[in-house]
Amino acid sequence: MSTTKTSKTRKIVAWIIAGLLTALYLYSASGKLFFHPEQMEQMNLGDWRIIIALGEIGSALLFLFPKTNRFGTLLLSSYMGGAIILHMTGGMSLIVPCVVLVLVWVVFYFRHPEFFNFK
Repeated sequence: MSTTKTSKTRKIVAWIIAGLLTALYLYSASGKLFFHPEQMEQMNLGDWRIIIALGEIGSALLFLFPKTNRFGTLLLSSYMGGAIILHMTGGMSLIVPCVVLVLVWVVFYFRHPEFFNFK
């Protein structure tokens, strides 16, 4: 019985964190597309902002749903790796992209704990 409760709690927590992260990525993508395109220009990524924003939206939506969460996790991990590199080379704080990446993997672990069984 405790396994069922843990499993249900895990699913709920995973949905909440995944929903919040998806909202964060959608907000970030909308900023790239509509609200703050000049930030992408400052990072010399102005020509790529639409492609980056669409990739962010697609990855976030794949991440949100349990059936496509594996693909979304892979894509968002790659995306966040790029964000971390950009922050490193730009002298910006690494805290936010690192925390977001860890949360992506927490959701992945909650949804797919069997992935981490190395027996």
